[in-house]
Amino acid sequence: SSGINAEYGGIQMKVAMEKLQNLQRASELVSQAAKGGARLVSLPECFNSPYGTQYFAENAEAIPTGDTSQHLIKLAKENSIYLIGGSIPESCGNKLYNTSIVVDPSGNIIAKHRKVHLFDIDVPGKIRFQESEVLSPGNTLTVFDVDGLKVGVGICYDIRFPELAHLMKLKGAQFMVYPGAFNMTTGPLYFELLTRARAVDNQVYCASIAPARDVNSTYVSWGHSVIVSPSGTIIDSAQEEEKIIFCDVNKSDIEDISSSIPTWKQKRSDIYQLNLVKNE
Repeated sequence: SSGINAEYGGIQMKVAMEKLQNLQRASELVSQAAKGGARLVSLPECFNSPYGTQYFAENAEAIPTGDTSQHLIKLAKENSIYLIGGSIPESCGNKLYNTSIVVDPSGNIIAKHRKVHLFDIDVPGKIRFQESEVLSPGNTLTVFDVDGLKVGVGICYDIRFPELAHLMKLKGAQFMVYPGAFNMTTGPLYFELLTRARAVDNQVYCASIAPARDVNSTYVSWGHSVIVSPSGTIIDSAQEEEKIIFCDVNKSDIEDISSSIPTWKQKRSDIYQLNLVKNE
């Protein structure tokens, strides 16, 4: 329809131990997503290497000079797409970050999001994971433009913080994409719920894109990637296997819901406000 502003493809990809193998698989799936009509494509969190504090240092790369960034640049150009590079472990100075780059069809890096909220949890008897033992947090929120559509990016644990999404919305985001690897404890409870919550809170499209499940990995991804409409309905989703999920992002759907339930015009700034303190 003429109302469509961007077609989106989210890639639930199985991540192997070997980086080269992951880059090759990403090539195949990105090409499939583009052939399926996607103009904006996203890979999952930590798509180039296994997810785990014990793996980040050995797989970390500089951006944009590292192999993975260069590979993403090539893929965006070859397929004439905007590509959200899921996330990768980034090395910068003596620090490591969990970082997503966005590349335009000309091969320019137009955005870079470093995971703002590090994943530090301890569920007794179930899972303990402390990203902050190895990673440093980013300090910026990230919104970029795809053919006139404003897209915000967060990484995994970032989705739990409605403040970040709220601020992306204030920067004009109409679609929020969260590459994220929830696990077998948190995934069933929260992955879909949080994606739908952020979509409804902000009256935007929202996608969470996970690695496919590998029961033999040290960190088992829940999978179940999902794309949600501005009214909170599920547009497309995956189970645990590899799959590309698609949606047409239609600005008129955003306008319809925000005119019929105009919460963003009804905020009580006389009694509460949310401010961006720094963005550097």
